[in-house]
Amino acid sequence: MNERKKRIIIIGGGIGGLAAGIYGRLAGYKVDIYEKNPIAGGQCTGWNRKGCHIDNCIHWLTGTKKGTALRRVWETVGALEKHTKFVECDNFYTSITGDIRVTLWKDLEKTQAELLKLSPEDEREIRKFVEHVKYAEECEIPAKKPIDAMGIVDYIHMGASMANMPKVMKEYGSIDLQEMAERFKHPALKALFTDYLPKELVASSLLISYASITSGNGEIPMGGSLAMANRMAKRFKELGGKLYCNTPVLRILIKNNKAVGIETADKKRMLGDYIISSVDTMELFHHLIGKKYMDVKWQSCYGDIEKYPLLSGVQAAFIVEQGVYDQRGTIVFDCLPFEIGGKKIDRISVRSYEYERTFAPIGKVVLQVNIPQFDKEYLYWRRLTKEEYEVQKKEAASAIEERLLKEFPKLQGHIELLDCWTPLTYQRYCNAYHGAYMAFITRKGVKPFRVKGTIKGIKNLYIASQWIMAPGGLPAAVTAGKFAIWRITRKDKKGCFELLHKWDDKSIL
Repeated sequence: MNERKKRIIIIGGGIGGLAAGIYGRLAGYKVDIYEKNPIAGGQCTGWNRKGCHIDNCIHWLTGTKKGTALRRVWETVGALEKHTKFVECDNFYTSITGDIRVTLWKDLEKTQAELLKLSPEDEREIRKFVEHVKYAEECEIPAKKPIDAMGIVDYIHMGASMANMPKVMKEYGSIDLQEMAERFKHPALKALFTDYLPKELVASSLLISYASITSGNGEIPMGGSLAMANRMAKRFKELGGKLYCNTPVLRILIKNNKAVGIETADKKRMLGDYIISSVDTMELFHHLIGKKYMDVKWQSCYGDIEKYPLLSGVQAAFIVEQGVYDQRGTIVFDCLPFEIGGKKIDRISVRSYEYERTFAPIGKVVLQVNIPQFDKEYLYWRRLTKEEYEVQKKEAASAIEERLLKEFPKLQGHIELLDCWTPLTYQRYCNAYHGAYMAFITRKGVKPFRVKGTIKGIKNLYIASQWIMAPGGLPAAVTAGKFAIWRITRKDKKGCFELLHKWDDKSIL
């Protein structure tokens, strides 16, 4: 402990901010988190409608495999506790094309057998795909220390533990999912490989995602996103951290090129030794510190939506009778074409939350549909007047419901809309630029975005959010929070390596 405890002020109580707060308290700092919303969690959240709970975030949580560095981080921050249970799920998703159903099972051998039976003529590509998913099971997000802090020994260890990943990147890292799908002859397989993730993404993204499921490193914690965020907030407060909700921050105070505090929306000023921004980085650059601090790398990425697109979505949640809807997990199916956000849609993804009995009254199930939207669709929604927006959102929900009824006729008279939300919802709730719920996605031929999480020209200011590493998401956010504290402890010469290892090795599980 320092003789005089230094104070860290964190702006944003999402997963990155909570993680930074927890590690900051473990390192002996005073820590205050300022969150603009009534609850912490950021986009890792959920809300209630008509007696049901709508989950916004976790489709699977990367880093659930015991013994991995990321699992130990999730344990340290309280996201996973001793009593946390996981959903019993046997597949990734199911794709329906006409009368043909194809599933990517958790059991890879079962997947291979099903695909080969469906399309013997695609045997070579099927076996190659399965083989490379097995290779991708080795993929692990660096969670011990920042990549820029790694030495030769770290790289040797990482290379040895992920020896087969170069094979995955060589085969699937230079093509997108649409090109990967075209390698297959059977139309159902072409659809399968472009159904879950947007076809514009680099193909290796799907293999790595699927591999997290098959390896047991991508389980779903029971209780959903809000419950996990609440566990982290509880952990932070139990460690003595101060969480101030309903407290938007107006700007970061900078003196002599050094971050010295914050000013809240009600004009109150708080001083701190270190400031951590855990908000959307466009919010940081545009409002909290000013555009002049946005360097060329940030500018080039934000300015090129073709190379660095941002992903959001229009989503709708419904409550249905459990007895008349017997599908499980995520299903993607053909539908009559329609437009949402100016984009033509001819396939719909629907996810059942039948495994979460607390999400709906007895005998009911929550279904959620997600229609991907990118920057151009966000701009479409943004141009609408308030009245036009409400009309089009209502029409979108109606069009989705009609297509669910077409695919599952038994739902007629047994389905009710709970809520519908758009990219503008994410912008309003989380100040998310272009409504993005992920960071810059990775396209073929484009170098994945990664920065240190520091701001050139401002001392003592750090970034702890998903935006410092593509494609973002929860693992990027939680490790960014940890690494922000790593940099602060290193600056204060607090033996950061030893501290980080000690905290994570004292796993509660």
